Amino acid sequence: MGIKLTDVAKKAGVSATTVSRVINNYGYLSQKTIDKVHKAMEELNYQPNSMARSLQGKNTQLIGLIFPTVSHPFFGELAAKIESSLFEKGYKTILCDSANNKEKERDYLKMLAANKVDGIIAGAHNLDIPEYGNVGLPIISFDRYLAEGIPIVSSDSYQGGRLATEQLYQRGGRKIAIFTGTNESASPTNRRLNGYLSVLKEHHLEPMVYHFPPEYSPFLKATEIRQILSKEEIDSVFCTDDLTAILVINKAQELGLEIPEQLKVIGYDGTEFVQNYFPQLSTVLQPMDQFVDLLIDLLMKRINNAEVELDNLYQLSVKFIQGQTS
Repeated sequence: MGIKLTDVAKKAGVSATTVSRVINNYGYLSQKTIDKVHKAMEELNYQPNSMARSLQGKNTQLIGLIFPTVSHPFFGELAAKIESSLFEKGYKTILCDSANNKEKERDYLKMLAANKVDGIIAGAHNLDIPEYGNVGLPIISFDRYLAEGIPIVSSDSYQGGRLATEQLYQRGGRKIAIFTGTNESASPTNRRLNGYLSVLKEHHLEPMVYHFPPEYSPFLKATEIRQILSKEEIDSVFCTDDLTAILVINKAQELGLEIPEQLKVIGYDGTEFVQNYFPQLSTVLQPMDQFVDLLIDLLMKRINNAEVELDNLYQLSVKFIQGQTS
């Protein structure tokens, strides 16, 4: 159940009428009382204009989606497929682009709670947002830990990391680098790196790990990639996303490196965009349609029964697609 007006009154040590007056800015009240009520509202993460709807007990048929950036083909495709599937079930979506900005994500979360959406699917990558744990709405997470009791839907990133690295090794790769993110977020995605490291350890090879911060523009990333490829002895690269893999291929070709003879490259995601416009790329395919079905199915279960038992983590299998770059 969500936080009620009476909960705020109890916490602030005032009557429900007083809380209502503070919310509606009605009648004379001392500043001390106003401050007490506002403090209680903040601590309980109470959203005033949700009251009327919660009293009516009606669903809004609205679902909130929070993703890092829909300009990225993976999240753009995921959001589009979720929206389309929800629409068929009679739900409208509110799409929030958190842009790797913690404050923006928190504001969106408050806005979704205030609009009393029926539930939220969240896959943004900002850290330490405690509101997820006390927002009082059904939430399903995509690919990262949000709070205790919020299920995570993810692909088996460890298996994916092993799969890509093993493929590079089988094709003669011995100086195998990984180009990945900063791996700060408490996310299952970091397990791609662990999968890579485990294969290298088995074959007694030296890891070559390169981190690229998420705030890097494609230009900055490409500049650094070119520098790495020209200075380091690398014969294979596993990129933890396809767009980075495409940058690697572009820069390698600028440097006159033959692909895959002199440099093998494998990406990760396998979106429709990449398969349509860059079919030559070898990549690890994430099960996009299964993600959509599972995220929505779990959310509907939570909406229909807040107490329903759900697992903490749902991991789906990935598969390797052989292109011409490895």
